[in-house]
Amino acid sequence: MTARSFRRLHPALRDDIADLTTRRPLPGPGIELLDPFLFLNHHGPQVYPANNRGLPFGPHPHRGFETVTFILEGELSHQDSGGHESIIGPGGVQWMTAGSGLVHAELSPASFRRAGGALEILQLWVNLPARLKMTPPRYVGLQRGDMPRFCADAGRVTIDPVSGDWLGHAGPVATLADVQMAVLHLAAGAALRLPVAAGRTVFCYVVRGAVTVGGQVAEAFNLVELGDGDAVEFQAASPAVVLFGHAMAFNEPVVSHGPFVMNTRAEIMQAMRDYQEGRFGEVVPAV
Repeated sequence: MTARSFRRLHPALRDDIADLTTRRPLPGPGIELLDPFLFLNHHGPQVYPANNRGLPFGPHPHRGFETVTFILEGELSHQDSGGHESIIGPGGVQWMTAGSGLVHAELSPASFRRAGGALEILQLWVNLPARLKMTPPRYVGLQRGDMPRFCADAGRVTIDPVSGDWLGHAGPVATLADVQMAVLHLAAGAALRLPVAAGRTVFCYVVRGAVTVGGQVAEAFNLVELGDGDAVEFQAASPAVVLFGHAMAFNEPVVSHGPFVMNTRAEIMQAMRDYQEGRFGEVVPAV
């Protein structure tokens, strides 16, 4: 195997949303797209006081892509116009395929608004290829206990697979376009080598701590861009958490406008009309 080499770091830029601490490494000044990965928001880490207003993401539409949300700390309430509802706790994941279009709300449940507590959430947007843009919407909400967890490197590495195959361990989400995602937890002194087929786009974001990847140290709040090869190597001198995934690039035009990601401007205009005419349905968040 040939280990992928370091190409560039892309620091997450601070872009708070009301009182929600938010950092965004993708897109950024040096990277517009990591095909098919479109966007990452890192909310927190922070501690909300008692009697807080919670998350500000009331009902809003999407079409043409998928949102993958990792709840590291705190809780997240989900409702959408497809009739899906859940409250996911720490360590859980939500995988929503917007596809042809839906409206959803991502808010803090009443218990969190009342009591407060720690919160840290990652939301990744993953594109859909043209042939799947108008696929029926779907939603999978997984608690920590719904997902497998396994160790490597004599217990110094813990891997939480979400989708795809990871050293023989399968994630519970069956994706439409072979997107493989996992959360890596590395203890001090850990070393990990993961096979990734040549030609696939690697997504590697350091959430906490620092790791050496591709021969370069990458600290928290950095997206790591890697070169060619068929493996990715990590070392950690101190504890670290990494959001890691890979997929084949679609190599298709990407036209985005707010919550819609399509292939042409005409498709964006149609999405706007369909939403305005109520074709995405509606959701009324629980109080």
